[in-house]
Amino acid sequence: MTVQLPPVLQVWLAIVVITAGIYDLRFRRIPNWLALAGLVVGLAMNTLLYGLPGLQTSGLGLGLAFLIYFPLYLLRAMGAGDVKLMAAVGSIVGPGNWFVLFITTAILGGLFGVILLLFKGRIAKTFWNMGWILHEMLHMRAPYKSSDELDVRSDRAVRMPHGAVIALGSLLFLAGQVFWGKKSLF
Repeated sequence: MTVQLPPVLQVWLAIVVITAGIYDLRFRRIPNWLALAGLVVGLAMNTLLYGLPGLQTSGLGLGLAFLIYFPLYLLRAMGAGDVKLMAAVGSIVGPGNWFVLFITTAILGGLFGVILLLFKGRIAKTFWNMGWILHEMLHMRAPYKSSDELDVRSDRAVRMPHGAVIALGSLLFLAGQVFWGKKSLF
């Protein structure tokens, strides 16, 4: 269930994700100071606006984002900056809104990923890699240990600036907030 964000949180979310997207496109990293500022101000604003229930909602959003993204970091499928950025986003929007934002970001990431793979001529290799990832996971092994292409830190991996995708997903989420207003999407 989505909840209408107050304008101050909408503006803060836009500032954080646009800055992160620009940094990720330009430098291929998301600065720690930005993720920390997003997280701390998200917790503080929600607490100031809603008291302890706001702090709880903010903490749940942060926790859900971390719970989903941290395993991807451990498998080297995602960078640490992406995990910290999504945790900050979760602290700003709360768990219900974060889940909608996450789905939006995942769909955009999938579309951009397919375009990137088509551009690089890597569709067949990617399907093979997906099978390999499944094989390694079924045998309780980290896929990146057996193939450099499956390690986001490797130069052989096809990488995409996920911070920019998070920014676009967040901006689409905010546009939905304006378009649908207080009506719930679910």
